[in-house]
Amino acid sequence: MRILHTSDWHLGRQFHGLSLEEDHDHVLVQILSIIDDHRPDVVIVAGDIFDRANPPQGAIRRLSEFLTTVRATSDAAIVLIAGNHDSAAQIGAMGVLANDGEAIVRGPLDEDERPLIISDAHGPVAISALPFAFEYAARLCFEDDGIACPADVIRAQIASARKHVGDDMRWVVVAHAFVDGAATSESERPLVRTVGGIETVSASAFDRAHYVALGHLHRPQSVEYDHIRYSGAPLAFGFDEEGQEKSVSLIDLAPDGSVEVTRMPIKPLRQVRSIRGKLLELLAATGVSHDLVRVVLTDETPQIDPMKRIREFYPNAVQLAYERNERPVAQRLEEQRAAINDPQTLASTFLEFVRGDALSETETGIVASALHEFETTEEGQ
Repeated sequence: MRILHTSDWHLGRQFHGLSLEEDHDHVLVQILSIIDDHRPDVVIVAGDIFDRANPPQGAIRRLSEFLTTVRATSDAAIVLIAGNHDSAAQIGAMGVLANDGEAIVRGPLDEDERPLIISDAHGPVAISALPFAFEYAARLCFEDDGIACPADVIRAQIASARKHVGDDMRWVVVAHAFVDGAATSESERPLVRTVGGIETVSASAFDRAHYVALGHLHRPQSVEYDHIRYSGAPLAFGFDEEGQEKSVSLIDLAPDGSVEVTRMPIKPLRQVRSIRGKLLELLAATGVSHDLVRVVLTDETPQIDPMKRIREFYPNAVQLAYERNERPVAQRLEEQRAAINDPQTLASTFLEFVRGDALSETETGIVASALHEFETTEEGQ
């Protein structure tokens, strides 16, 4: 059986304020071409279909047109799950697809995780589609107050799903999770809502599955075993992804349950890249580039209106920094993750991103006062 595994489209997302609509169109056309050329039996989108719970109409239209085209031009079964960026209810409402061909569309949790079962010449394949959910929703769904972290949620879903998988079936699990040992990117939102919560899930949670189609992390990669895999996002959403080849994963599931993975490259409409040098050197470049650009100036002194001048040649330049103020990517990523648990730092990081400057001393006092007032009100309730 042949499976096309993709995830993390983030339809409706912007890149530092710039629309990615044309970039998404360019990617989806390539995915449709891969489906047409390689005729998969199953098309999987493993969560984060949209970038937010209330996506713009253009994003919803893109998904609808994609699914309509898949239905009209292939016999592939369709598997969709909600990710942490999606509205579970909205994704779940798309379950009407199941009335028109083979499909499983999972938004909200279900205490009885029944799979989609399809067959090839070698027998049945069960596909368990496990949507993302936070712990509080899982506690209610499975009536288990002991569910305290993402790993507990996955284990409850797997236990429910496994009951419907016969010994004669090959088993494919679709999930949206952070498996321990996988490599992250700057643009991924944490999956926990509690300070100090454990975000990762052990690969052992997926024991007995022949293939695990994962979403959430944007780098294409296998984790611990070849059959536990992230397809990665088909677009770059951060400058730390510069130079990465984006792809979808074509999976051939053999009669014995073993898998062969083929990465199918996706070419972006615009590259995400950084340029570095003195301002006058960068302005001396010939031609105009429409790539999504981060500019790092090596000038020792501040330059006059550098971004306006840069955008004459790089109209999609979205970020500017001086080399003397640069921090390593790993440090920036750690600071961003730490800021989530510290409202004061989070406010400063946000303002630095938006306007290029962190909180001033006066602004720091204002934020601290507001946070104190909020915490006092919360404690009094």
